[in-house]
Amino acid sequence: MEKSLKLLIQEEQVFPLMGKFLDRGNTLWMDFSPANEELKQVDFSDTLSFDHYVFSKLRAADKQFGIGGYFEQRAIYARSGMFATDQADFRNIHLGIDVWTESGHPVYAPLEGKIHAFQNNSGFGDYGATIILEHQLKDTVLYSLYGHLALKDLEGLELGMPVACGQKFCQVGPFPENGDWPPHLHFQLMWDMLGNWGDFPGVCSQREIEKYSAICPDPQALLGYLPR
Repeated sequence: MEKSLKLLIQEEQVFPLMGKFLDRGNTLWMDFSPANEELKQVDFSDTLSFDHYVFSKLRAADKQFGIGGYFEQRAIYARSGMFATDQADFRNIHLGIDVWTESGHPVYAPLEGKIHAFQNNSGFGDYGATIILEHQLKDTVLYSLYGHLALKDLEGLELGMPVACGQKFCQVGPFPENGDWPPHLHFQLMWDMLGNWGDFPGVCSQREIEKYSAICPDPQALLGYLPR
């Protein structure tokens, strides 16, 4: 499906999600997998501690953005019980890409679309304010999800409202209103909403990888940032 996404957007106008293209000059690759030994020193249950870790890394590297996470096995989800459906099926595989940056940073529609749904997914560790866009790519529908936004981004929205390519329509939200995370955008693509409205799983269990890898294509195709 990744090749299909790349083919589908070849003839589409694509705008940089964060207003500028992310590259190695302005963006740091961030590793939240168990392989990162530094994470053992961070108290992820404390958002201030988590925030300090993220932004001290960005300052040390002199980067405006941090990026990473697509289908990454993560060591940070024990911070919230919402990821533990049960002990045998813990959800720790991240389905989108995170862009870590200061709260208030504007987010722009990468493709022309319309408002499919919006909702405040409140609760510690959830998305907080969330907007889902619907895009028509030839005869194929693609959905894009934007999580951890500012609550004021939900004001004045209407279902079906058109969103132009390159339109600023939301921003990176502050904690605690963003689900109580260090400021970042969770950006995820879906071919199928699976009956969800205003929400969609951003994390799955090991058992569900095959299912969600077929539904959630790699957002790198729209971000333009190449992995390490």
